[in-house]
Amino acid sequence: MMRRRSVLGMAAVPVLAGCSVLNQDYVEPRRYPLMPRRPGGSVIGAPVARSGPRGKKTLLMRLTRAAAGLDGRLLRSIRPDGTEAVEYYAEWTAPPAEAAEESLRRWLVDSGMFAAVLAPGTRSAVDLTMESELVALHVDLGRGVAVCSMTVVVMRETSQFGTRVVGQYAETATVPVPPDRPLGPDAQAAGMVAALAAVLGRLEADLRAVA
Repeated sequence: MMRRRSVLGMAAVPVLAGCSVLNQDYVEPRRYPLMPRRPGGSVIGAPVARSGPRGKKTLLMRLTRAAAGLDGRLLRSIRPDGTEAVEYYAEWTAPPAEAAEESLRRWLVDSGMFAAVLAPGTRSAVDLTMESELVALHVDLGRGVAVCSMTVVVMRETSQFGTRVVGQYAETATVPVPPDRPLGPDAQAAGMVAALAAVLGRLEADLRAVA
C-alpha cells in the first residue's frame, strides 16, 4: 500500500505544476490596422471624393499573395543575428497581405489613374489585370528600420497575342524606427505602416506608365 501511495503522489506533481500556467494573468493582445492613407486620400470605408478627371482604363486587382512567413498576423522583427522574433501580444487586425491589398486598392482609387479599380468576379470590361505580392514586412532590429517590399505585374489581354505583360515592378522602402531597446510594438507597427505607405507611393508612380 505504501508503494501505491507514493506512485500516486508522484503522478500528481505534474498536475499541480501545471496549475501555475493556468493561474497566469491574461494579457490582452494589441491590434494594429495596416492601413496607410494616401495624402489627400479618403478613409477606408468612407465615400470616395471625386476630384478632377479620372483615367480611361479599368484595372482588375487580383488577390495579393503573401510571401513565406507573412501569412500570420503577429508583428515580426529580425534580430541582428538574422533570427526572427514575433510579438505574441501584438498583431495586425487583418492578415498583412489582405490589408496590403485593400490599402493598395484604396490608394489607386484615390490616385484617379484608372476609370475603376475592379475586384475578382466583376462583370465589367477589364483593360488591365494586376497581380501583386507582399514580399517583406518586418522591423530590422540591427539596422533600426522598418522594411516593406511588394512586387506588381500588370497584364493586358489581347485577341492577337493573348496575355501580355506590360509592366513589372518591385519596390522596397525602409523607415527609421526609434532606437529604444526593447522596441515596443507601437513603434514597430507605426514604422511598418509608414514603410507600406512609401511602397504604395512608389508603385503609384510606376503604374502611371501603363495607366
